[in-house]
This record gives sequence, structure tokens and C-alpha cells, in this order.
Amino acid sequence: MKIILNGKPFETQYLRLFEIRDKYFDSACITILNGFQTSDNLTVKDGDIVSIIKKGVMPPKEELESLMAARHTPKVHDTVKKARVAVCGLGGLGSNIAVMLARTGVGYLKLIDFDIVEPSNLNRQSYYVEHLGMFKTDALKEQIKRINPFIEVCCETDKITDENCTQLLSDCDIICEAFDNPETKAMLTERALSDFPDKKLVCGSGMAGFESSNKIVTKKIMKNLYICGDGESEARPGNGLMAPRVSVCAGHQANMILRLIMENEEP
Repeated sequence: MKIILNGKPFETQYLRLFEIRDKYFDSACITILNGFQTSDNLTVKDGDIVSIIKKGVMPPKEELESLMAARHTPKVHDTVKKARVAVCGLGGLGSNIAVMLARTGVGYLKLIDFDIVEPSNLNRQSYYVEHLGMFKTDALKEQIKRINPFIEVCCETDKITDENCTQLLSDCDIICEAFDNPETKAMLTERALSDFPDKKLVCGSGMAGFESSNKIVTKKIMKNLYICGDGESEARPGNGLMAPRVSVCAGHQANMILRLIMENEEP
């Protein structure tokens, strides 16, 4: 019987998952069969994809990719790995979106922001005390490398303007808008739709406070333009930007990007 074991063709006479694990690894390993982590001694069939990973050990690139492919299913992983996404603005939305896309296995992430990490960011953004004073691009790249060191991360530590927007975004298939400035949001949206009619644009609008998370939705506004949020709530005294609701909106944006990568465009 031939299977795929940790990303490589493998011939075995054993028909049970734990028989393979115990013969070539040990019982403390994580076992994944066709994308599902399991603690059951399941039957293995010809052509199955098996990943067996030692706990607490960084596997080689081939094994790590095999593990991610197994968890996402090979077809999904292969498609996501080829995607090129620009995340514009690395605050509460963008920093969390970038981390989610990294965990999803997006192969190329362009991170665009000119700002540094400040104490006021720590309540909702994906940064830590040790990142204070660092450029957000550098701090986020460091995190992503700890999540998946094989993702290509391109940092543009610059402010997006009407003059440089086209050049900064030209090499990505999907553009994620995650700014907190209305004028910059409008500029990016107008420029992206005008200069890149075939690119997909995913924006955020309305996620402040602690209203019901069910009000945050994803809507297709027009061809290639998607907006996530409640479309209403904005930060003001007594209604600040809080981690739970910001993260819910970031999740909507990241999930919409994944759907676009997989060509499942209806929100």
C-alpha cells in the first residue's frame, strides 16, 4: 500500500494509523489523517495522506508544509500558498488580519504601514510590550516568521499616498484595506478600483465599541469590492476600539480574502 507520509510517497504494509506511527515514530506524536487530527487508530487506505509530527519540535519545511496541507486539505493549501495579498494598515484590523492569513498559509504577504508600535496599540493590535518603538512592519514580520518561517513577507514601511499607491499594490492579487483614517480609506478604495479593475478589494468599516458582534457582516458592494463591519459604529469617547469586536471584523476580512483566493466570492 502506498500513502503520502509527511509530504513524501511511502510504501507500508500497515493498515492502521497507530501501527505506522509506532513503527516509525512514537506514541507522543501528533497524528493527522487526510486533514484531521485524530486520537483514534483509524484504518489507512491506499493514497491516504498521513502526517505524523513530533510534539514541541520544529519540523523541516517539507514536513511543516505537509502538516499545513493536511490540515487545510492539499487542494486548499496549494491554492492559498500561491496567493499574494497586500495588507494596508497594520493597526487593530490589519495586524490581526495579517496573522490570520499567515496561519492560513498565504504564500506572499505585503505589509504596508509607516507607524511604530505604541502603548495605546496593545489593547487590540497584534503586538507585545517588547515591540514598543518598533516599526509595525518589522514587528509583524517577526511574529509571522515565528508562525510560519516559510511565508514570504515583504515590508513597505511607508505611508500610502495617491502618488505611490499604484506602485505599492501592483504585485498583489488581493488588496486588504485596514486603515482608521477615512480620507486614506477613500483614497485607497478609489485608486484600487480605478487602477486595478481585476484585483479584489476587501475593506473594513464599523467595528468600534462592544455592541453585538452579530451586527458585523460582510457585504459585496460592487464588483470586486467587499466591506466588512457594521457600517455605523465609530470610535468616540465611551465607544472605543475594543479587541473583541475589532477581532471579529478582522476575522470577517481575513475569511473573505480566503474565499476570494478559493474563488468562492459570494459573502
